Amino acid sequence: MSRPYQPSLLRLLHGITVLLVPLAWLTGLVVYSNNDGRFGRLPFRLAGDWIDLHGTVGVLLWPIALLFGLYALTAGRARLRQPANATTLLALALAVGSGKFMQEDWLRDGQVHHLAYSLHLGAWLLIAAVVLWHLATVLRRGGISLAASMLQLKVRSNDTPLQWPAQLIRGFRRYV
Repeated sequence: MSRPYQPSLLRLLHGITVLLVPLAWLTGLVVYSNNDGRFGRLPFRLAGDWIDLHGTVGVLLWPIALLFGLYALTAGRARLRQPANATTLLALALAVGSGKFMQEDWLRDGQVHHLAYSLHLGAWLLIAAVVLWHLATVLRRGGISLAASMLQLKVRSNDTPLQWPAQLIRGFRRYV
């Protein structure tokens, strides 16, 4: 039985996202615990400027999320028919988008009442749930071989970075 093949652009964007989202989630947990904590705190306090670290991860995630969204709406559109994929991408958009509307001094000043912050907290919880749902769905649909196909380094000759723009354009043409 052959191993499933995932397009190289999908694997690149997914891989970067898989590295940054948990980092954003964990730094967000520390920020929440250190600066808000209305619904609980970590049993320890971590020193440092976690707000800036969390914001830096968000700044790195922003263009990746935009590119991933562009890919999903064009070349990866068929994958959005899977509810877990679509919901995970929407949760990422909500998290990154609401984060862009926040001001870093709000939490430093104890201002936890802003709508953007509430949306960001909701997105933080949603990301945790939908990533688990996404993983469970991948394992249920294709097992370890499907999950492992996202880690594959092999690139087919018709799937190199030179072909990425054409793949996106083909996907866009099918969309409109």
